Amino acid sequence: MTRFGFIVHPLSIRDLTSKFSFAERISEKIVKKAIQMLPPVKLSEVKGIKSKFGETEGCFVAVTLLPEQIMGLPVEFVEKKIIKACKTAESMGAEVIGLGAFTSVVGDKGISIAKQLKTPVTTGNTYTVATALEAVKEASRIMGKNIRESDVVIIGANGSIGKACARILSREVKFLSLVSRNIERLEKLAGEIMMDTGLSVHISDRVDGPLRRADVVISVSSSVDTIIHPEHLKSGSIVCDVARPRDVSVSVSEKRKDVLVIEGGLVKVPGGEFDFGFGLPPGTCYACMAETMILAMEGRKENYSLGSDLDVNKVVEISNLARKHGFVLSGFRASNGALGFNDVRRFKETFSKNAM
Repeated sequence: MTRFGFIVHPLSIRDLTSKFSFAERISEKIVKKAIQMLPPVKLSEVKGIKSKFGETEGCFVAVTLLPEQIMGLPVEFVEKKIIKACKTAESMGAEVIGLGAFTSVVGDKGISIAKQLKTPVTTGNTYTVATALEAVKEASRIMGKNIRESDVVIIGANGSIGKACARILSREVKFLSLVSRNIERLEKLAGEIMMDTGLSVHISDRVDGPLRRADVVISVSSSVDTIIHPEHLKSGSIVCDVARPRDVSVSVSEKRKDVLVIEGGLVKVPGGEFDFGFGLPPGTCYACMAETMILAMEGRKENYSLGSDLDVNKVVEISNLARKHGFVLSGFRASNGALGFNDVRRFKETFSKNAM
């Protein structure tokens, strides 16, 4: 049996105070300085993940840095912290390691980290792409939208997940807009999509214009702050927020009852009602975590999802491996908790009545 390790980090000061009580009694500035010096934290171990075709067990280890520190501190310093966490996972028996949240976007997105470890590494981004696309398609189907005819917008399209989503959807939709801060890179991506599929995509370095037209949004930026607000969105739109921390302000769900916001697909893990400790329903995890587990169950001790350009063929491969082992989309998640398929159907009914 191949064991996995998964690297996480706190998304907010609140996450730190729940783990370190001393953080409640001192200023945020001092907390941020102090956590830079802390070693990796062993969070939990999980056993009993199994299907008819394989099984795995593993551990979760935390890098004690906040998103703004991971993105703002020198890359060399942050990578050293991540590598220490990976080596802690190795000492706990991990034979394949997943990089979660912002640990997956540092520097060259896992390549340099993988070179400094004996254990293979993945960001989990390939299965994240697969489940994000599955989630928006399923939500669109339930809402009665034809995604092929919808105006689709991808926020953070220059990132590895956004770019892969763009390449795949460009073969399936008629109207596609790509948004990111670097317009030159967007122009390059748009040109490649035109050559590959013949689709002319709209590009922008601002979210407001494209979002006001969008029927379906996939948001996967690396912003440390929310970038999508209530005034940006079209009535009846579907927004799939794949980013961690969230791209979508919680005020959208509070103020825009005519907009469906989901956090992407939750993945049901085969073998039991595990509580992974991330505020998720029992037995479920995020796709990036699931990819690491799937590779372990397959005994695939190899680097998988690394760098800025994901292999879109691997999206199909990891989806097939997920189905083989019984990993399935179990529902969605909203800012206030789990959101089942029936909840989406009720949202559709409520929206339809109010729109009449």
